[in-house]
Amino acid sequence: MSPNEITLADTEVAAGEGITTLPHLEFLEVRGPFNSTGTSSTPSRRKIFTCRPTAPEEETLCARKIISRLASQAYRRPTTAEDLEGLMNFYRKGKGTGDFEAGTRDALQAILTSPSFVFRFEQERRDAKPGETFRISNLELASRLSYFLWSTAPGDELYAVAGAGRLHDPTVLRQQVRRMLAASRAVTLATRFARQWLRLADLEGMHPDPERYRLFDTTLAESMRRETELLFENVMREDRNVLDLLTADYTFVDERLAKHYGIPNVQGNRFRRVAIDDDNRKGLLGHGSILTLTSVPTRTSPVARGKWVLEVLLGTPPPAPPPNVPDLEETEVFQGDKLLTVLERMEVHRKNAFCAGCHSMIDPIGLALENFDATGRWRDLDAGAPIDAVGELFDGTVVDGPVGLRLALLDKSASLIRNFTENLMTYGLGRRVEYYDMSTVRDIARKAALDDNRFSSFVLGVIESPAFQMRTVQGSLDDAGRNP
Repeated sequence: MSPNEITLADTEVAAGEGITTLPHLEFLEVRGPFNSTGTSSTPSRRKIFTCRPTAPEEETLCARKIISRLASQAYRRPTTAEDLEGLMNFYRKGKGTGDFEAGTRDALQAILTSPSFVFRFEQERRDAKPGETFRISNLELASRLSYFLWSTAPGDELYAVAGAGRLHDPTVLRQQVRRMLAASRAVTLATRFARQWLRLADLEGMHPDPERYRLFDTTLAESMRRETELLFENVMREDRNVLDLLTADYTFVDERLAKHYGIPNVQGNRFRRVAIDDDNRKGLLGHGSILTLTSVPTRTSPVARGKWVLEVLLGTPPPAPPPNVPDLEETEVFQGDKLLTVLERMEVHRKNAFCAGCHSMIDPIGLALENFDATGRWRDLDAGAPIDAVGELFDGTVVDGPVGLRLALLDKSASLIRNFTENLMTYGLGRRVEYYDMSTVRDIARKAALDDNRFSSFVLGVIESPAFQMRTVQGSLDDAGRNP
């Protein structure tokens, strides 16, 4: 191995402390660079130092150009004379104890610690009265749009369009939205929104028992999460019907995840799209990420799975459990010499009258997924007995396994679409959706239905809504026209 080559391996097998059965990295030492001849030219330095003074008298002018441009990018608006003068004070102080680069560095540090960079301020209209609603500026709309779709500040084109006062033009706005959705940076919308809405971050805290699930490790968990993100990204990229998240007859796997699912002919750690022949595995309900994060370390959890479907997909969370009710974990595992299945333990648990009402709503949903173990692998037996995945939902619908549950959910597609819209709007606005937003949610869903529920229709609906483009003055204003 050459000095520049480093090989890393997975260091964790499930959650067992001290387990080192796989090759692992004990320590890492980095040396160099050696015989350095000065600061190298890098892409980041070239972006900062767009001019270079060739004489001392040119330094201040060059610094002002660099700092003004960086501040405008960081603050997402034109740099004011007040902004620039304050930052030049930092430049002069840094240059006084160093050189041109030291002064520029101090000014850049001041930019990055400025509230104008850390927070996205939006100006109140000086003539606006408390409770009055007004349209935000083009530059403020550009920031809202860019952070929604790209999770970063506006790029040069969007900034130029907004600076020219054209972004509020509906045709121009739509062109910019479609351009940004097609760009590679839009991947952040797929990954971040999917992680937030589907609660994929919870997967990091799941540690299935290594004695029961020996093939589970952090590498597999990462592959599970990536599969779900890639499905969501594909729906966005191909502008598909958002219900494809439940019905997709394809998925994205690497070798590790393909073996876990029993999908043949997949080698290597590159994710690729594969067709799904097993109806039980189609869509999110067959994803290992969802099935693992809705389990507990030693077993499946039909309650957690049912609750996830109700809360995350349908937006109808069940009531909180009553106080002083024992958990399922406290239910006996054995009945005589017989090892009880999860279903049998739940039947004992439901004999408590306080539990029966809520569980009749939650349990049939989770039990429909019981053929998937706590890591999402298919199984036919639990505790040596055949799994019974047939149940009756709260509305009387009989479901049989994942396929039956998926069909039942699609029969309630209006609730699924409304809840998806509500969550996307929450993500786009950066705040909770309130009761007064619900007419907008319904309007977005209604218009999207006319366009086959395409992903872009929901995004455009959020962006074109008054909630996205308008502000309401809160409280009272002081003499300077600001909120006190």
